[in-house]
Amino acid sequence: MENNHSEWEGIFSRAELLLGAEAMTRIKQKRVILFGVGGVGSWCAESLVRSGIGHLTIVDSDCVSVTNINRQLMATTQTVGQVKVEALRERLLTINPKAQITALRKVFTQETAAEFQLDDYDYIIDAIDSLKDKVQLILLACQTKAKFYSSMGAALKMDPTRIQVTEFWKVKGDPLARALRNKFKSLGVFPRHKFQCVFSDELLKNEGQPSTDYEVPSMFNKPQTNGSIAHITAIFGFTLSGLVISDAINRADSDASTV
Repeated sequence: MENNHSEWEGIFSRAELLLGAEAMTRIKQKRVILFGVGGVGSWCAESLVRSGIGHLTIVDSDCVSVTNINRQLMATTQTVGQVKVEALRERLLTINPKAQITALRKVFTQETAAEFQLDDYDYIIDAIDSLKDKVQLILLACQTKAKFYSSMGAALKMDPTRIQVTEFWKVKGDPLARALRNKFKSLGVFPRHKFQCVFSDELLKNEGQPSTDYEVPSMFNKPQTNGSIAHITAIFGFTLSGLVISDAINRADSDASTV
């Protein structure tokens, strides 16, 4: 008997079995922009595409360094020196060749913010580690109609059971969240609405000595280098993706119940 199915038609069959066809259609239609495709963002992007997101914009300015290999999805010995967003886009298209993946080698700053047209997206995900730029992204994202999720610090962690999700102002034990709140207070400007964060209240110390011998120069100044490991950064990223997918499903169910 002839098989008339497309070669790639079954990519999301297991997800559809769990969620249903209507939910998968809604997920496919959602537009997501992800800022930062490092240890957290790269795994988030992978999970979003594997879960059926059909429109994803990835934003990062850096190139792959050998020191990224231990925790960043697209970082391998074959991709060192490549532009991160381009290497990741190539990877994501091998998962779903029909996905619309836009790779932007840019830095989000107060000066470049208008270039990203955030109002065009259903979801905005923050996985950047520059405090100044993170502040601006949070403020701007919370002015849009998009659902916004943010990652707090994933470095200096080892215990996966301490990774949590809560509203930003309720995050405890995370130095990045504390620094962000202090920054908002010093500026006298605050996010317009509440938003969910992924964080861990664990805080270890670096046991080794930092080295810049293997780094590819960044397009902007990074904060202090701290140790991090794959299982933590990946769980942070997968959790962000899970928040997006769960929200898309819940919105689909809510929309269906009002018809």
